[in-house]
Amino acid sequence: MAPGHSRLRSATPDEQFREVTRGMVDLHVEKELRERLQKAYDTGVPMRVKAGFDPTAPDLHLGHTVLISRMRRFQQFGHTVIFLIGDFTGMIGDPTGRNATRPPLTREQILANAETYKKQVFKILDPAETEVRFNSEWLGPMSFADVVRLASRHTVARMLERDDFKKRYTGNTPISIHEFLYPLAQGYDSVALKCDIELGSSDQLFNLLVGRALMSQYGLVPQVVLTGPILEGLDAKKDPLTGKIDGDKMSKSLGNYVGVAEAPEEQFGKLMSVTDDLMWRYYELLSARTSAEIAALRAGHPKAAKVALAKEIVERFHGADAARGAEQHFEQVHARRETPEDVAEVALSLAGQPSLPLVAALADAKLASSRSEARRLVAQGGVTVNGERATDPQAPLGAGEYLVKVGKRHFAKLRVS
Repeated sequence: MAPGHSRLRSATPDEQFREVTRGMVDLHVEKELRERLQKAYDTGVPMRVKAGFDPTAPDLHLGHTVLISRMRRFQQFGHTVIFLIGDFTGMIGDPTGRNATRPPLTREQILANAETYKKQVFKILDPAETEVRFNSEWLGPMSFADVVRLASRHTVARMLERDDFKKRYTGNTPISIHEFLYPLAQGYDSVALKCDIELGSSDQLFNLLVGRALMSQYGLVPQVVLTGPILEGLDAKKDPLTGKIDGDKMSKSLGNYVGVAEAPEEQFGKLMSVTDDLMWRYYELLSARTSAEIAALRAGHPKAAKVALAKEIVERFHGADAARGAEQHFEQVHARRETPEDVAEVALSLAGQPSLPLVAALADAKLASSRSEARRLVAQGGVTVNGERATDPQAPLGAGEYLVKVGKRHFAKLRVS
């Protein structure tokens, strides 16, 4: 066996298969994946596992890390993980899931986003063992004749099989020619990198299968395609009829997300707020623990399992000390209903007026994004002032100090003068 790849035999091919396919949606083809795992185990030659990212959203949340967590599982078993940054394809604009043409990014935007991406994903992947590539390496030098030859390998009819293209075509919504080139360019990435496996989310299946088809046309062994789900947001719940988790996907615009760069206490508190059923879904898709370790946690108390998950996620992005501190903060604020020691102090001016309306104070102190949001928070019973629940959004705050709590986790000491 090749030196440096002892981890390829740290688990049997069956054990590896169980872990790397955890929570999967699509697998093309199971038999091929099992054969390649067995070959790597027998020969000591790792598989090449690729996932591509267009650096269009540099501030990641946990939904973005589902794919990266799966990459990490392959990496822990000794396989070569390729983190492909689509700096060239990002300038085309990926139409996946869009009902209109997606505007391309500039070269400068892409490179700036790529650097932010790398800083965040290397909280999960081992940077020393991750092959980082940019697809401009092989797509950039292609001549127009090369592009025409590549385009000749796929038909318009096949392109229109893709759901978003089909809907736009039948709905008379414009489709630009360059959008047809995107799946071909992404597929050619697999040809250039000679991948064994390509990973992606379920909405990327069409593009990944284009790569598999192109590899066959170029005389290469076609890649295995493995997709995972799109992570549900914090407010998702188990459907009693189907037994499945039901809810909107995790999204910043919906406010149901855990940001990778958020403060430790915020991450911890958000994860502690999910239902037990959703917690196990997050374990399946996000945790570095093995299936056996998760099964052992299931046998215990759900609260202990939820704390363990929250600590694991916080430690991943902020370190062990921050995870312990976030747990202590949660226990102090929530379990014991105490005020945290490090409450931010905000000075507010009366500007010659006798008092300041509560909604204005909340907005000025950045405890709400606007006065309208402040009114909504008060109406929902989410604001307390000096321990008393606020009911009047226009309640006057005269000169003095006020301990204000918004939601479950946000405290501030307002000094009004």
